[in-house]
Amino acid sequence: MNDQDIHADRPAEKIRILLADDHALVRRGVRLILDREPDLEVVAEAGDGAEAIAMARTHDVDLAVLDIAMPRLTGLQAARELTSLKPGLRILMLTMHDNEQYLFQALKAGAGGYVLKSVADRDLVAACRAAMRDEPFLYPGAVTALIRNYLDRVRHGEEAPEQLLTPREEEVLKLVAEGHSSKEIAELLFISVKTVQRHRENLLHKLGLRDRLELTRYAIRAGLVEP
Repeated sequence: MNDQDIHADRPAEKIRILLADDHALVRRGVRLILDREPDLEVVAEAGDGAEAIAMARTHDVDLAVLDIAMPRLTGLQAARELTSLKPGLRILMLTMHDNEQYLFQALKAGAGGYVLKSVADRDLVAACRAAMRDEPFLYPGAVTALIRNYLDRVRHGEEAPEQLLTPREEEVLKLVAEGHSSKEIAELLFISVKTVQRHRENLLHKLGLRDRLELTRYAIRAGLVEP
């Protein structure tokens, strides 16, 4: 066997996982599910939310798998802290609760996925890989809950997230995403360059984005420009 064959068999860099659950038996079972995968490795364990945050400070981790109900700090509280502490860290919530309220709180806290313990052996590995691709992972009942919540908001006349922007901000966003300079946008919309810059700052602030690239990605997702 030559060197090329040896390297071909070697797995890519493993996803380093922080696992937090206050039940040692659950942690052991979840760890077995994850560690048997060639691309996943549990590198740190925690028994509560506060310990999870401490572990994230001292370990290089790519993904945190957090139980929702834990002592000291819950998984939801820990998720909020971890999102602030390590913005690039992906987070999955692991729970026994098929509960819409927990689901929405988890998404607000920065979690990219929500996995039920009852089907963790089936869903967790796929959820971990989806999280690392920046893709949301929700069990079928959660998807139903999200759609129902959206339809309820529409029926009650509440604004959908896409209506967060004013029509003028949408115009500016579209033109930014199409690559126009502030001067060009000002001329196209018959407004001052200063006003364009103010709109751009408002867009970044409202949408929680950092730069032009992220604005462009948002505009594509919102259907304002073609990918």
